[in-house]
Amino acid sequence: MSQLKPLLLIVLALFMFAGCNEGDDTVTMKVHASAYTSHVDQTSSTPFLGAWGDKLVPGMKSIAVSRDLIAKGLGHNAVVNIEGLDGDYVVKDKMNKRWTDKIDIYMGLDTKAAKDWGKREVTITFKKPEPKK
Repeated sequence: MSQLKPLLLIVLALFMFAGCNEGDDTVTMKVHASAYTSHVDQTSSTPFLGAWGDKLVPGMKSIAVSRDLIAKGLGHNAVVNIEGLDGDYVVKDKMNKRWTDKIDIYMGLDTKAAKDWGKREVTITFKKPEPKK
């Protein structure tokens, strides 16, 4: 029996580490984050319409991303976890080309919440996109 213990421990360790490659399919990075609302002075003449044509609805958890982040895997409908915020956010909008390494968190019509958020550096995590075939 004592000879089986080391073998049993090795087998158990192999099973434990077999599922530990979760991080291989995710990307984690620090970005600058601000907030925006569906007011014409903060967006465009169609404040409830995202750059991909999605309807923005107050209360939804969505973000706009700088265009350089799209190339890094944060494309349309990518699901993003923002450290410090509950739940997942979905990419539904693009920011002006002048911004880089930046996300804008959608706050519906709540201007006070957007101002209270201000500008911060946050850590985001998202799944790597599937390779194009």
